[in-house]
Amino acid sequence: MPYILDAADAAMTYPHQAAIGLGSNLGDSQAILEAALKQLAITPGLLLQAQSPVYRTVAVGPPQPDYLNVCALFATAMDPQTLLETLLSTENQFGRMRRERWGPRLLDLDLLLFDDLILDRPGLQIPHPRMSERAFVLVPLNDIAPDWIDPVSGKSIAELLQQVDCSGVLSCSSYSA
Repeated sequence: MPYILDAADAAMTYPHQAAIGLGSNLGDSQAILEAALKQLAITPGLLLQAQSPVYRTVAVGPPQPDYLNVCALFATAMDPQTLLETLLSTENQFGRMRRERWGPRLLDLDLLLFDDLILDRPGLQIPHPRMSERAFVLVPLNDIAPDWIDPVSGKSIAELLQQVDCSGVLSCSSYSA
């Protein structure tokens, strides 16, 4: 029988909390998101705690297909830079090519929040710099972490969600092509 971490062991082994945004609008996006979550869930140093439902969202940027988006919460033993490198490596494993800013992609992984950290380095900003403006992030994040406080604004995810237009975000269960 496998050993299952109790809450105290998990907190010591994985002392940090991270929120990750996942998106895809090329290929079989549903399968890609599911496979990416499975890949992250078996990555040493990460413990998947929750994932949101999948949402279909209107793309930001140049004309392109709609996205499927989901958010996930992880407990982690990684520092923010190592976690970012893990996310970028995972994107690469799924064939991510960076050709155009905000262009279509097979897989996009964003480190949204890490504990209550505020960090501004080249290549790594926490919280994600546009998170509070994007319904496609806030809607699924609100499903799993409505009380998480954005350390920049001091507002909860639920409060931030009230300030954005959610009209382009549809639950996949209510979407019909």
